[in-house]
Amino acid sequence: MKADRGDVELANEFILETSGLTKEFAGFVAVSDVNLRVRRGSIHALIGPNGAGKTTCFNLLTKFLSPSQGQIHYNGQDITNMKPADVARLGLVRSFQISAVFPHLTSLENVRVALQRQHGNSFDFWRSKSVLDRFNDRALELLNDVGLSEFANTPAGEMAYGRKRALEIATTLALDPEMMLLDEPMAGMGHEDIDKIAALIKRISAKYTILMVEHNLSVVANLSDIITVLTRGQVLAEGDYATVSKDPRVKEAYMGAGHE
Repeated sequence: MKADRGDVELANEFILETSGLTKEFAGFVAVSDVNLRVRRGSIHALIGPNGAGKTTCFNLLTKFLSPSQGQIHYNGQDITNMKPADVARLGLVRSFQISAVFPHLTSLENVRVALQRQHGNSFDFWRSKSVLDRFNDRALELLNDVGLSEFANTPAGEMAYGRKRALEIATTLALDPEMMLLDEPMAGMGHEDIDKIAALIKRISAKYTILMVEHNLSVVANLSDIITVLTRGQVLAEGDYATVSKDPRVKEAYMGAGHE
């Protein structure tokens, strides 16, 4: 049976989709019947008050948890039962999941390690420097993309917190993702670092689709094309910031709970 052209175009429009996504823990429903669509090329934010189910949902999407019910499709492929590494190989990568920032290695060496992994090689620290040097040009390009060119030879442990976060994003980009999932990218940052990382996310969004969980609502307002609001494990509202911020149900959900 020939696929309807409209269905094919719709599938191409949305890079990540969930249907009836549900997760129960010993009778407690942490995520309930979540239908999510992430438009290709967008910055999509997942927000909600404490206990809304954001982290659980994120872990389901990146396959660190298996759903009790529902399906997850990435680029039209059912990834519901896949392992995290297999999903990452398809181009759906969660930032910070690979923990490729080693404090005693330089920025260049850290990105080079991630590039080795992307090319299917083991972390060959024992190999000669000349073998590893083949990754240098691409590593330098990635450092330039995140604004860390001048810190290529600086040990990661000596860099400011915001720059370490930028380096973590560079190691994620080294895996050549099509879509990046950023888990609280602004956590623990001061205003100056927040501005820098927000600008970085905006810049890389020209090449990648981004889904992020973020507590800082001003960042969400300035960066996001679409926002999905969760509460009690369910989708409460969705739309651009102007739309969801005026929704009385969203205001009620946040009232009395610390804004995230």
